Amino acid sequence: MALVMSSSMYYSYSGSSDLVEQHAALVKKVAQHLLGRLPSSVLLDDLVQAGMIGLIEASQKFDGSKGASFETYASIRIRGAMLDEVRRYDWAPRSEHRNSRKVTEEIKAVEARTGRDARDVEVAEELDVSLEEYNGYLQDSTGTKLFSFDEITSHEDSSFDIADVESAEPDESVEGDAFQKALADAISGLPEREQMVLALYYTEGLNLKEIGAVLSVSESRVSQIHSQAALRLRGRLDEWK
Repeated sequence: MALVMSSSMYYSYSGSSDLVEQHAALVKKVAQHLLGRLPSSVLLDDLVQAGMIGLIEASQKFDGSKGASFETYASIRIRGAMLDEVRRYDWAPRSEHRNSRKVTEEIKAVEARTGRDARDVEVAEELDVSLEEYNGYLQDSTGTKLFSFDEITSHEDSSFDIADVESAEPDESVEGDAFQKALADAISGLPEREQMVLALYYTEGLNLKEIGAVLSVSESRVSQIHSQAALRLRGRLDEWK
């Protein structure tokens, strides 16, 4: 992956250069957190460069009167810029895309039939695979996809097209707010362990190994729980495609 930052980008934020300089270390912190979930072909320097663009944009658009701190606002923009850049490169084989879609569909089918959260063994039975094979699907899904609360998955895997509230028309902003509420409701309805993994990863900033220590499970098991939570959310938010 190679990123090129145009010279015009550097000249456009002169009034916000202090914010950029003061928070440059935040870019590397976010990049290091993401890097552990990405293939070895993605380099830290590439994430940092993409994140710097996000930081520059954050410094230009930040409005302190809205109550959020600049660091909170910038973290979101930085992470978003990194995810956007990584999503331009699709390293997952088609078979893994298909398996992810199948898991989502079968989770949704089990939950529609039973009226409760689908269990691992039930989804595996629906897929007609062993529990070990099913966990392998989940592991592959985590290794090849980035799941975020703003964009659950990529376009090939049925993404939810929510506009950037910063630049959206009023009706689009309303739709974005509605999606965020629907997403929050869907997360609150997840099994307790899945909710905990998402909260520890996205809110507390723990990595998979640290979460495993908290839950007394292996890092690979945390990875599987994370993937299943994301795929379950995708099915429950199907109307937002």
